[in-house]
Amino acid sequence: MVEIKQRSLEVNGLQMRVAEAGEGPLVVLLHGFPETWYSWRHQLAALAEAGFHAVAPNQRGYPGTDSPDDVADYNILHLVGDVIGLITALGEQTATVVGHDWGAPVAWHTALLRPDKVRGVAGLSVPPNRRGNSPTLAALRARFGPDYYQLYFQRPGIEAEFEADLDRTFRRLLVGVSGDSGQVRQLTVPAEGGFLGALPAPVELPAWLTEADIRTYAGSFTESGFTGPLNWYRNLDRNWALTAAWHGARITPPALVVVGDRDPIVAALDLDRLARSLRGFVPNLGDFTVLAGAGHWIQQERPDEVNAALVNFATATS
Repeated sequence: MVEIKQRSLEVNGLQMRVAEAGEGPLVVLLHGFPETWYSWRHQLAALAEAGFHAVAPNQRGYPGTDSPDDVADYNILHLVGDVIGLITALGEQTATVVGHDWGAPVAWHTALLRPDKVRGVAGLSVPPNRRGNSPTLAALRARFGPDYYQLYFQRPGIEAEFEADLDRTFRRLLVGVSGDSGQVRQLTVPAEGGFLGALPAPVELPAWLTEADIRTYAGSFTESGFTGPLNWYRNLDRNWALTAAWHGARITPPALVVVGDRDPIVAALDLDRLARSLRGFVPNLGDFTVLAGAGHWIQQERPDEVNAALVNFATATS
């Protein structure tokens, strides 16, 4: 059995909670919203067994890691800076960087802004996205309409919806956009019921998710709350402005994409066409893997397949 250890490190003046396992070349695993290092529990063990030092931080604003008060302190330059600072704090010069959900844009931007630090970059559920020609919120509104969830997350005070009943939050969210949900959910928020109200209460949990997992997530957010995680979304236009210098730049490190075809983030897209189009933006993109029947929480839903993909990728980039 591989032991997963936790500790706190000082990273860019923040106290950051990390979970880690194994020894060898460094692989950094970046969680998404609203998760923690725990979403990587299967991958930490698999990478350690394969001869890697796997490290999954709770990123800024998340449980056990400092949460700055200023919304602007959650912009993409700070998030990328935390990854670079973590690599340094661990005594390394480079890492293979892997991200899921919000962690994927952080991983892609780390490779874009600091390719000298990234041996390879992998994104789960969220493929790399070129910087647009107009501010992000306006672009989202034009493409998806005013009820798109990322626009809803801009509203002040919606933390209360997530924090009112943490068990309900994680039960509905983890099942509702998984491959086991029964349908691919639209990521829009109805006029009544809020974000969670659009997700049904599951009758039972799928095989990949246990009651203990729900308790672990809910317990982690009891003290930290959701303001820090939601502040990531509240920087979307700021991120667009801050990355103007990289408009048109390419992501050059070796890259991997893994998505599920029942993930609402990509389910409406022509994935073959997307994979072809990305190669001009990510010239060293290798595999673009689509897992049939998988939803958004891909590394938890399909750990064996994701583990194999990440071990092979980390081996090839080390």
